[in-house]
Amino acid sequence: MSYFHGENDLRAEEVEALLKAQQEYAWLHLTNHSLLENQEPQIMVEGQGCYIKDARGKEYLDMLSGGVWCVNVGYGRETLVEAAARQLRTLPYYAGSVANPPYIRLAEKMASLLPAMPRLYVSNSGSEANEKTFKMARLYFRIKYPHAAKYKIIYRDRDYHGSTLAVLSAGGQEERKNGFGPLLEGFVKIPHACCYRCQFNKEYPGCGMECAYALEEVIKKEGADSVAAVILEPITAGGGIIPPVPEYFPIIQKICRQYEVLLILDEVVNGFGRTGKMFGYQHYDVDPDMISMAKGLASSYMPLAGTAAKTYIFDQFLAAPEDYFGYFRDISTYGGCAAACSTALENIRIIEEEELVENSAVVGRYLMEELSQFKNHPLVGDIRGKGLLVGLELVEDKKTKAPVQESIMAGIVGDVKNQGYLIGRMGRSVPGYNNVLTLAPALIITKEQVDEVVNALGNALTRLK
Repeated sequence: MSYFHGENDLRAEEVEALLKAQQEYAWLHLTNHSLLENQEPQIMVEGQGCYIKDARGKEYLDMLSGGVWCVNVGYGRETLVEAAARQLRTLPYYAGSVANPPYIRLAEKMASLLPAMPRLYVSNSGSEANEKTFKMARLYFRIKYPHAAKYKIIYRDRDYHGSTLAVLSAGGQEERKNGFGPLLEGFVKIPHACCYRCQFNKEYPGCGMECAYALEEVIKKEGADSVAAVILEPITAGGGIIPPVPEYFPIIQKICRQYEVLLILDEVVNGFGRTGKMFGYQHYDVDPDMISMAKGLASSYMPLAGTAAKTYIFDQFLAAPEDYFGYFRDISTYGGCAAACSTALENIRIIEEEELVENSAVVGRYLMEELSQFKNHPLVGDIRGKGLLVGLELVEDKKTKAPVQESIMAGIVGDVKNQGYLIGRMGRSVPGYNNVLTLAPALIITKEQVDEVVNALGNALTRLK
């Protein structure tokens, strides 16, 4: 059964021309182009709902919502296209130092979703949104304590916050940093929160929550008067799909408050329903000072990101007119593009009216239940996640927890793809531990579609026994 009408199909000669042009001119993300000399690269041409079709006409159920977990409302949303087109005709652009109606309405909408953080600063990408938080945190304390140097940013092992040099410096995925040094000073790491691979050799419950209390140790070691902020993903995404236990974030927040350290939560992946809540941090008893957002904000129909902040952070930048350097001196040329803001408003309307957050929670639980049938498979070490952000950690030996080889991971993903389903695996990010299969479909996915994917994964795992 095809989910496409065929009007966008390419002729054979068009496909060959595209392949030739790609080989000669394109420079793809995260791609070793030497590998494409002996295999045909894939070109995606059309999407509808949870399905995507490549240039050769092969159709797939996309369990990665755009490859990097961002097309939250699914492909083919005409009202999103109309929202962008309507605004492009009216006013395509004006600099972010002047507001426009879609941006104002989006800021107002976000304040209704995040009443504790009612100020929205817009940019283009998750990397930018996170870097803005660093600049806000540093300038906040430089204004508040003019003679202090409270500038350091603490980050967590395995978390990912983007690809600029600043956010890469705050990234907990060492292989992503490889070769790009020297990175920036002033960024300090704390342990990850993965119980399956506890770095303190403890078991939950009954442990002392050392992974959380490590934050206090680092703050004391660095000096509380030098630490501006800690940035964490509510649920670690690309570093292995790691939901912290319930006690984790209350401890983190208490420590931050005690030492006057701002708490920044990176909702770039987690946000807008991905985890079964509108925002990932809402699974926990925590009240961040700032959050970043991107991917699901406009479901990637337009590039848009945002940073939401507490009122007291915004108020710190209400400088006197004669103060040349007291306000937040930052700009992003395309950040807050009027058409992108208009698209985001329509995207949020879809999420709310179609109850996609609720669907993410319900179908996400069903997905976890169905995947539990593999818990006794010799390669499956752990199954974890929340909502429609789910991972399976594969091991060679359940007792030693030795990770499977990259070739095994690639083989499973390839087998499932050959059956017509796109699932993911950790990229080269955590040295020696890139062994988690990932599932993060559009929030519109049904239980019936989950059944298909789980069956395909079961076939692939069976063939490996």
